[in-house]
Amino acid sequence: MKRFMRWAAGVVLAVGMGAAGAQDTLLGAGDVVKVTVFNNPDLAVETRINESGVVSFPLIGQVTVGGLSTAAAEKKIAGLLDSGGFVRNPQVNLLVTQLTSQQVSVLGQVNRPGRYPLEGRRNLLDLLAQAGGISADGGDTVVLIRKQGGQSTKEIVDVVGMVRSGALERNLELSAGDVLYVERAPHFYIYGEVQRPGAFRLERQMTLVQALSTGGGLTVRGTERGIIIKRRDASGKLENIKAKHDDLLQNDDVVYVSESLF
Repeated sequence: MKRFMRWAAGVVLAVGMGAAGAQDTLLGAGDVVKVTVFNNPDLAVETRINESGVVSFPLIGQVTVGGLSTAAAEKKIAGLLDSGGFVRNPQVNLLVTQLTSQQVSVLGQVNRPGRYPLEGRRNLLDLLAQAGGISADGGDTVVLIRKQGGQSTKEIVDVVGMVRSGALERNLELSAGDVLYVERAPHFYIYGEVQRPGAFRLERQMTLVQALSTGGGLTVRGTERGIIIKRRDASGKLENIKAKHDDLLQNDDVVYVSESLF
């Protein structure tokens, strides 16, 4: 599993490198931009876009750039300089030095949780790569929480299954304000007459026999007869299930191996 996760992280990084450039980034309130005009160093300015989406620029005054891409903002400033007779055919360059309006939060079991800017078009795998990938304690799925039409929606994406199959339809494109949350990997517990009792990661389709192997196998006093799986049902009631070798374990199952009477 660890080898697969390293391989998946490599795929994530490769996908991230192929994303669109910052020219697709939409400017917004709080972003800091640096604007320069070729051969006009006195017009260079670095400023923050105010809450109304406006920046103040020499000669032309207040310019609304909120909601524009960097390329569109460059074109707008150049047009105002030209139409105002200040600079003929100006070559304007706008660089975002601090992007705060277009961010996604990546939380939970990732190596570098935090808020990350959406520099151009970015998808789920891109942001996981920026956050250092899923940590060793992370699960196979990612929860995407976003607001649409004033309502919060929640989607669960099986990242490992998506990468294994190569079907990237669920590699969803992200929007500002989205939240990615990687839950802790499911675990099971084993105690009684096993070599290494404790809590362990629950792998996909893990059987009772595989769980016993994870626990180091039986002690000399242990017996495979009468192994019990303690499991809570949907109402929270604890059930004792007489286990068979090929039974599949579920999250938070407790496996008890009893002592042989003979």
